[in-house]
Amino acid sequence: MLITTAVFASILALMFIKLSFNVIRLRRENKISIGAGGIDELERAIRAHGNFAEYVPLGLFLIGALELNGAPTELVALLGLLLVVGRYFHAQGIKELPPKFTNRVRGMKLTFAVLGLSAMANMAWVGYLIISST
Repeated sequence: MLITTAVFASILALMFIKLSFNVIRLRRENKISIGAGGIDELERAIRAHGNFAEYVPLGLFLIGALELNGAPTELVALLGLLLVVGRYFHAQGIKELPPKFTNRVRGMKLTFAVLGLSAMANMAWVGYLIISST
């Protein structure tokens, strides 16, 4: 079962909905149906939403693969938590005015760390499973 991954996927889904509603709200306020219409705040909201949609699925897939293959729950939970925190910082960083990029960079560093560590952990864990089964 993917209990830990399900918890983090649920949290991330709620974050995604929040980012989606922010785009919808800004589109309604500015009467823009497609694109950003030159509205900086809407462009930032679109990119926060899009960036989330680009990185979270791969992160969850890698975390879920670890859990499905029996990796320690603590490792799976740590990676899930780092992904949530990274995505939170990134979304906040895009909204910051004037742009300081501190939170945005922090969020991307955490996100890339989760992707890289999850990929390496999957390779190591699968290697361990293969070696220990022989």
